[in-house]
Amino acid sequence: MTVVAVLGAGKIGELVLSGLLRAGWPADNLLVTTRRSARRDELRERYGIRAVGNAEAVAEADVLAIAVKPQDAGALLAEIGASIPAGKLVVSLCAGLPTSFFAARLPEGTPVVRVMTNTPALVDEAMTAISAGPHATGDHLAVTEEMFKPLGATIRVPESQQDAVTALSGSGPAYFYLLVEAMIDAGILLGLPRQIAHELIVQTAIGSAVMLRDSGEHPVKLREAVTSPAGTTISAIRELENHGVRAALLAALEAARDRAREIAAQSA
Repeated sequence: MTVVAVLGAGKIGELVLSGLLRAGWPADNLLVTTRRSARRDELRERYGIRAVGNAEAVAEADVLAIAVKPQDAGALLAEIGASIPAGKLVVSLCAGLPTSFFAARLPEGTPVVRVMTNTPALVDEAMTAISAGPHATGDHLAVTEEMFKPLGATIRVPESQQDAVTALSGSGPAYFYLLVEAMIDAGILLGLPRQIAHELIVQTAIGSAVMLRDSGEHPVKLREAVTSPAGTTISAIRELENHGVRAALLAALEAARDRAREIAAQSA
């Protein structure tokens, strides 16, 4: 089986490691690099994987999954870039960084695949978007999908769409958590105990998401099925529209996309 090294085991890097292990990936085929020795010991004890140096990871792994913070990617590639064989697959999980950033710092012809996943990988319900760099082939994309399918769903998109993906699904869980938090507070305002409000909203969110996924219906049709003439739901929706919730979401996602572009420009 393919040997994968995760370079930089922060939140996303650890998500990848834990997901691969849950999917049956042998611990002997997983390597991790960290900057802090305490973090290295923590991951070794928690997952039974080998923590190695960057040079050892480059030498042993078939796939290098770079999961450092975007602002740290340049220093990492300055350290190891020249020693990476041109045929070795590099998978980037660095939000905002285009594959051209890596191509400029790696040997000519090195295949790079850009990936944006999200935190529901913790429960194997991630949405992972995968894009090929100039030298990545269908086989490289297939290897990357093999890595991320155990974490949830995968989709291939042109790299030009990755900043939009980052805004929509990469950051998306935070928007839902904020909405759920607000709805729980509303339930408390209406007289419900916090735990009951929490249970009501969480299960409503789960059920609604499953209906969206499994029914094949447009969300407008599903919303209209709940919205009776002169009823409670339409009164609530009128207030949401009056307060500009739809416009706020559009502006928020544009801001997230623009920030992804800023990160790329600052790292160039």
